[in-house]
Amino acid sequence: MAERSNPFQMPRPMSVRGRISSITNSFINGIIPIVAPTAQEISDALADLQMDSDNVRCIYCGDPATEWDHLRPLVKGQRATGYISEIANLVPACGKCNQSKGNKPWREWMMSAALLSPKTRGVANLAERIDLLNRYETSRTPTLVDFEKIVGTELWAQYWDNWRALLNAMQASDDLAVELRTRIRNHFNAIDSK
Repeated sequence: MAERSNPFQMPRPMSVRGRISSITNSFINGIIPIVAPTAQEISDALADLQMDSDNVRCIYCGDPATEWDHLRPLVKGQRATGYISEIANLVPACGKCNQSKGNKPWREWMMSAALLSPKTRGVANLAERIDLLNRYETSRTPTLVDFEKIVGTELWAQYWDNWRALLNAMQASDDLAVELRTRIRNHFNAIDSK
């Protein structure tokens, strides 16, 4: 077989199971209520965060905001936390911070060595940002829902049985993908050795 050189790192095979967190988030986000805020509620929230609608910045790092982030996560340990999407649980964020934070507690994440965390990126005035977020968080009482109690134990269990069945199918597909990948690689190795 001819040796091939490539100065770039080649992609690694993907894992079907590598998408488990995306599936779990979809299952949870599929049931989470979204309470659209009024213009006044948005204005009040921004004012409490020392911003106005003409200059909305990421509360974590100060870059231009591109989205709203859930201050308290909707998903923890592959289960719904009970928080919902509402202004009392949302802060303006940039994509870098929102993706890096994920479902971690915001204070812990901001001061962590996580990739793209404010501390890692050397964001100035971090203590002031944390203090502002502390005041914002304590000034609002987010809705906390017991979803199972609302829908009933049987329906709730059925929903999570569907989730487990999907994860089991993903595992079986991942196992099959390894076998398929091996056979396909062997086919190409046989062609290259000719």
